[in-house]
Amino acid sequence: MLFAKLYKKLSPFQRVITALCLGILTGIFVGEPAGNLEVLGDIYIRLLQMTVLPYVLVSIIGGLGRLDSTMAGSIGLRAVKVILIMWLAVMLTLLLLPIAYPNWQTAGFFSTSMVAEPAVFNFVDLYIPSNIFASLSETVVPAVVLFSLLMGVALIKVKNKETFLTLTTNIGDSLMKVASYVAKLAPLGIFAISASAAGTLAVEELGRLQVFLWVYIIAAGLLAFVLLPLLIHWATPLTYREVMSTAGEAVVTAIATGTVLVVLPMIIERSKALLAKHNMNCEETYSTVDVLVPTAYSFPSAGSLLGLGFILFSAWYVGSPLGFNDYISFVVMGALTAFGKMAIAVPFLLDFYDLPADQFQLYLLGSVVTGRFATGLAALNGFVVTLLVASAVLKQLKWHGLMQAIAVHLAITFGVMIATGFALKSLIPYKYEGVQTFEAMKPMNASVSIAQYQALDPLGYFEQQQPRLEVILARKSMRVGYYDASLPYAFKNKDGQLVGFDVELLNQLAKDLNISLSFIKINNKADEAELLADGSIDITIGGHAITPVRALDVAFSDSYTFHTAGLIVSDAKRDEFSELYTIQAMKKLNLGVGNSNYYQGLVKAEFPNAELTQVTNIRQFLKGNYEGVDAVIYSTEAGSAWAMLYPNFSAIVPKGLKLRAPVAFVLPKGQLDYVQYINTWLELKKENGFQESVYDYWILGENPKAIKPRWSVMKDVLGWL
Repeated sequence: MLFAKLYKKLSPFQRVITALCLGILTGIFVGEPAGNLEVLGDIYIRLLQMTVLPYVLVSIIGGLGRLDSTMAGSIGLRAVKVILIMWLAVMLTLLLLPIAYPNWQTAGFFSTSMVAEPAVFNFVDLYIPSNIFASLSETVVPAVVLFSLLMGVALIKVKNKETFLTLTTNIGDSLMKVASYVAKLAPLGIFAISASAAGTLAVEELGRLQVFLWVYIIAAGLLAFVLLPLLIHWATPLTYREVMSTAGEAVVTAIATGTVLVVLPMIIERSKALLAKHNMNCEETYSTVDVLVPTAYSFPSAGSLLGLGFILFSAWYVGSPLGFNDYISFVVMGALTAFGKMAIAVPFLLDFYDLPADQFQLYLLGSVVTGRFATGLAALNGFVVTLLVASAVLKQLKWHGLMQAIAVHLAITFGVMIATGFALKSLIPYKYEGVQTFEAMKPMNASVSIAQYQALDPLGYFEQQQPRLEVILARKSMRVGYYDASLPYAFKNKDGQLVGFDVELLNQLAKDLNISLSFIKINNKADEAELLADGSIDITIGGHAITPVRALDVAFSDSYTFHTAGLIVSDAKRDEFSELYTIQAMKKLNLGVGNSNYYQGLVKAEFPNAELTQVTNIRQFLKGNYEGVDAVIYSTEAGSAWAMLYPNFSAIVPKGLKLRAPVAFVLPKGQLDYVQYINTWLELKKENGFQESVYDYWILGENPKAIKPRWSVMKDVLGWL
């Protein structure tokens, strides 16, 4: 009862903040079990999304439809020009935000997203709706917005439209009431989201989120105190101080209530008063204010556009920052998707740029803070747009002043973001641990008896005449040849134990045959065929690609995985090598390649302009001992592992490069029964999922055993679990 009374006394903002704090404390106290609350958060998110697109549809149609032809002609073109210029200024501001993100060393295992087909920017599908109902159901925001704009413009000249306009008003009001009902669930939804996040997110993930929050807050301050008021000060007869003092009350009220809707009348009243102060009060300007304030409310504001900066942050967060070529589509699509709420826009853009969908949970966690800044910016944006267009109607708007204000703002933002980057790197602790993570990898399962031997011991004459599989079963041991540091297929971990993808497979093969394994390192690849033939070794591992020439001397098993052709390149050159056609256009290009003539020919066909340099030791390239080599054509799966050990380099797959090489075990030639058995065993392990689990562990780095349970008060302090 007492709790209910206290709850009623709290403002909506206080309730949300209280729920956020309680959720974080609950997650810390309970730990991972708090993740079960995620379903409540998902329900809240869906309820938020439910009314967004219908409201965008009716509000834009109704707002434009209320204009008459004369007023629309007077206001429309100027309003469109002003809004587009402001959108461009804010979107350019967003592109400067990644400058502030610390240049932390990052590297990770191979990811299937590296070779996934990128989403094709299809202008027609995104912006031209063939079926508006399909666009609504599939949440294609740009198409819905375009339809609404065209419908609203067409409605201007329709006679007897009052009934329809009343209908749009009633539907919009109904949707707003539904949204207000959902808003009452905000404390519960925020509690569930924050508790789930605090209970399951790793500490380092929360540490990175604060990078986004600090950069967002600083950018919001620059927009509020530099860009928006300077636009008024330099382009209209109004002054910086007048705008800030007049808009102050509305901005504070919007921040406190969490919505701009409640301050629209205040914006209209104060805008008219400010225009009258400068003798700019007339029928045209007053009509501009009356029409533009509610209409502009349906359009993206500086506050909503700033939220799109999370997409750039998310790309940096996962280690795949957007390239320069992605910026144009980001600017265009970002502005159009922002017509809806961020609950629609952010998931849409995450999917478009192949970023993890669960990043949206991080956005929601931070939105409790950023949402208030966005609301305040939206209120100030309403003042600025209205006053700029009113000045333009009276032909008192200095268009060159707009450009000067934007230029000054971008210059200031550039400098501030550089300083912010230095500050964040100094103040937020971060340590790269990729080397330790990779070198600490251990076998998935218990190993069979393993022996390391140095001296080669060929089979005797009579044993060489017997089927190799019978020899292996008789001596209960398989001799395995491997090459030095064949990451991640066969390498020694920090404990000196030979591990890797191929080693894991053979360990299971030995278990199935009830035999042991004996490993010997091969120093000269030219000796491989002879060593297999005389029985010194029975099989060679290390992620070997099948080639026609080698197939003349040895036998290959069926392929059990593939090498995806990519590049190992220094981080500084990563953007230069992101597209196949830009690489092919380079006049001076030196690419490192392996010693296979077959694959050298394929590389030469893809890069006819390149000079090829044979790189026989990838470690030496990573240490800088191949001067003049710009990048090395290499297996992206293996290159990702090397990049973890040398994080100044990256393994990338340039867009447009589609080369794969099958990987197989190397076996003695002429031993058909032995080869057939290995193939049968590989097929069996493929069908029962073992190959996939080994691939996930050694290639993708998915190791459930390495994920330690989250620390929690309940488990680690009180010992209740």
